[in-house]
Amino acid sequence: MRNALLTLLLVSTSSLCYADAAASAQGPGVMGNILMLGGFLLIFYFMLIRPQSKRAKEHQALVSNIAKDDEVIVNGGILGKVTRITEQFLVIAIADGVEMKVQKQAVSASLPKGTIKSI
Repeated sequence: MRNALLTLLLVSTSSLCYADAAASAQGPGVMGNILMLGGFLLIFYFMLIRPQSKRAKEHQALVSNIAKDDEVIVNGGILGKVTRITEQFLVIAIADGVEMKVQKQAVSASLPKGTIKSI
């Protein structure tokens, strides 16, 4: 009888040890998953969305500050001097007697005055 009780005690103790190991092997709970998702969203915001919105604001400021006789570079790499400005378009002189009409959004950079003559 004593051996039976001792065996029962050993079996029940060993099964409790395995039960604790199995319970601790579970992954993170719902809260852990929500925190991880929130962390990914923050990283996504600061790495992609925020820098893109800053660049868009800078470009909008550049386009809105274009004035006549400014020297600009358009997206195709063409340099020119602004001769006329309409609501959505610019007319730029790219050579003597050669003018080209482009959208305002196509301007990629504004150059200091005199840059085209120095090239």
